[in-house]
Amino acid sequence: MLTRKKIAIVGGGVAGSSTAFYLGQLGLNVTLFEKESSISSGPPYCHLHAGGNLYREISDEQCVTLLKQSIEFVRAYPFAIDYRPTVIAIPKTDRSTPEALLPRLTLLKKEYEASIEKDPQNEVLGRSEEYYKLYHKEEIEALKNAPIQKQPKSLDEWMVPALQQLDLSKVQFPLIMVQEYGINLFRFASGLELAIDKMANVTFKPNTTVTNIEKKDNTWSIAYKSEQKKEASFDYLINATGYKTGSIDDMLGISSEKMVEFKASYVGHWEEKENTLFPEIIIHGERGTPQGMGQLTPYPNGYFQLHGMTEEITLYEDGLVSSTNESAQAKLDSHFIRKLDHKWEENEVQERTTKAIAHLANFVPSFKKATVGAKPLFGAQQIPGDDPTLRVAEVSFPAQDYARCEIVKVSSSLDMVDSIIANLIELGHIDVALPKRVHLNYLDESAVAEHAQALAKLRDYPEVLANRNVEKAI
Repeated sequence: MLTRKKIAIVGGGVAGSSTAFYLGQLGLNVTLFEKESSISSGPPYCHLHAGGNLYREISDEQCVTLLKQSIEFVRAYPFAIDYRPTVIAIPKTDRSTPEALLPRLTLLKKEYEASIEKDPQNEVLGRSEEYYKLYHKEEIEALKNAPIQKQPKSLDEWMVPALQQLDLSKVQFPLIMVQEYGINLFRFASGLELAIDKMANVTFKPNTTVTNIEKKDNTWSIAYKSEQKKEASFDYLINATGYKTGSIDDMLGISSEKMVEFKASYVGHWEEKENTLFPEIIIHGERGTPQGMGQLTPYPNGYFQLHGMTEEITLYEDGLVSSTNESAQAKLDSHFIRKLDHKWEENEVQERTTKAIAHLANFVPSFKKATVGAKPLFGAQQIPGDDPTLRVAEVSFPAQDYARCEIVKVSSSLDMVDSIIANLIELGHIDVALPKRVHLNYLDESAVAEHAQALAKLRDYPEVLANRNVEKAI
């Protein structure tokens, strides 16, 4: 039998909304505070990271963890996944080679096979034998002139439009196709809002700012402001404020070491390719240099999300900051806060998007015809500790009845939820064993799509960014 403990979750991003949903499923009395008008309005996640294939610098252990977490994420939130594969290319100027990626890909394929053998329901990244495929020069020459398929059904058919647009004289062979999918942030927000709205024991408070938290008589007293100033008491506190987790720690007098990084991606529109379905195209490169990794992430109707891991595009020279002995909250410069809390200057939108287009056009020459498609997708990301390359983290418990969410990648959110539930059980707030996870595969597709488009419009983005290219795996 479940107790009716009162749980406060501050922050309605991926971490907070996922936790609210799953704790609500357990019958707990949950209040979710969010300063914006809707769920998941923070950093612009767009990759599942099913194996960490975008990050050559991280450990195999982190990659295997990301693979396992991604499988569970797809099972839990299938409505949010864009099931298009990814092409990885290594420039001739790069210090590494495609062959250097093969041991990790082989490891990940074996891990995926083992996961399916353990539970056939884990086959969510396509067939395990096609987790990745190599394309050598001879095969590419035979394939590149094949007709483009309106609805690609195989890895080869997905590869054709990429081959016809890549400058093959600038890349090493083989090229790699991997079952690395996209996550649509508007669809994720839509599905979680629709699910939470149906839960009588979960109260969602949008447009609400938490102004103070303190411990009183073994409960958490939370002062907050929406239309009026109010105060309420809770048995358990979950800090899911993303890059602002340190500000809650400061309220509680808890020290913590963390970093915060501001990053931006940009939206380009390639009008002449509105009717072509592309895989994602990743051009590896050394982070922070002019040759930083380029990412061309496809949306329907010729829209693309663009990353260039240089300080003139996605990264900023002063965009990575650390907490101090005086404050657990790492302080970003005021020009970042203006972007986060207000808006971008139009000249910077034009300048950085144009540079992003040019960066990708180095390897996809025709992409130089793309234009600015919308304002940037951007945000600040927390990184616990002092290692900026960390990509796997979940949650910590620095005080009694207090959980601090520390995910770096959205696919880690479900492991985070499991750890919070285990902590609630250990503290006696829940007197049941860890329950089987509920998968949100019952949501009405038309309702998810309609609400996702409404959220995109509300946030001043083209409604098409709320749509997927592919609704299920090959």
